Amino acid sequence: MTPPGERRPASSTAIAIGAQIRHRREQRGLSSAELARRAGLGKATLSKLEAGWGNPTIETLDALAIALRIPLTDLLARDTDPGPVFVPGTDLTDGEVGRELLRRISGGNSLEIWRLRMPPGTHLDGVPHATGTIEHLLVSSGHLTAGPTDAPTDLRSGDLLAFAGDAPHVYRTGPEPADVTVVIASPIIS
Repeated sequence: MTPPGERRPASSTAIAIGAQIRHRREQRGLSSAELARRAGLGKATLSKLEAGWGNPTIETLDALAIALRIPLTDLLARDTDPGPVFVPGTDLTDGEVGRELLRRISGGNSLEIWRLRMPPGTHLDGVPHATGTIEHLLVSSGHLTAGPTDAPTDLRSGDLLAFAGDAPHVYRTGPEPADVTVVIASPIIS
């Protein structure tokens, strides 16, 4: 336990959130005093949060997100480096289905980029996502039948299919495997 009067070391989460708040405030050219006023916070509270020493409630973070006019999730994002992002490929054992989240990008929509690798003769039911979600499939190799459960589309290498991901959907391979990039765009609820 930290003795009275001494500060506890900041957590990596608090530091990351504080950096996001400061970064977004500076992007918008706002002073600490102006952001604090818009969010209904004390300037000292905002200063602590930006320094990574606060323990904000969801309500406080929501007030800051509204004042900054960004989705709340953007304050929780640790991935702020605009530089190159390399995600190395992974190996699969024969017959294994591979689904990998490659990247999540926020900003009016939450975007997730997945790699889906399916062996021959595989059937996979897609779980409906949040209302308004659109799935985009880009077939890198192979053949895939996918889309809404009641009207799937046959796709080959190079084909792109976009469909409502908020309804039941399906992915099926025939006699050959498929390697597919899946981009899921979900609206951010504010």
